[in-house]
Amino acid sequence: RLFEWDPYTLPIIAEKGEIDIRNSNIIFLKNVKAIIKLRNSNEILIFSNFGNYDIGNFDTIFNENVIINYLQNTIKGEYLDFSILKNSMIISQNVIYTDTINTLKTDVIEMNIDTKDTKFFMYNKNRKVKIKSIN
Repeated sequence: RLFEWDPYTLPIIAEKGEIDIRNSNIIFLKNVKAIIKLRNSNEILIFSNFGNYDIGNFDTIFNENVIINYLQNTIKGEYLDFSILKNSMIISQNVIYTDTINTLKTDVIEMNIDTKDTKFFMYNKNRKVKIKSIN
């Protein structure tokens, strides 16, 4: 599996969690912090106001004020679909990606969590991804 549990760290921490009465595998979370550990990779830290966590497959939807920290990269947006099953991480809605050199504004960032292949794109093909150098 791509996902590795650290026995000493709870991967998803929340201020509050409620089980979905229609599907007991789903937990609704409030004020979420996730520590994602992928095989042969550094940790990915994810913060959000809310989340929906599937205890059966670890897939998680994060929403409102989503912040992703990975190495020296920060991604901010409003909606993140993190899926082990689909092997993907898709962040959308007002996305801002920042590294040590650039700031990038886009509608969507889609990443293959195994290969780290990443796509940046806009919903409207007439609009362009905006990149600004920090220096």
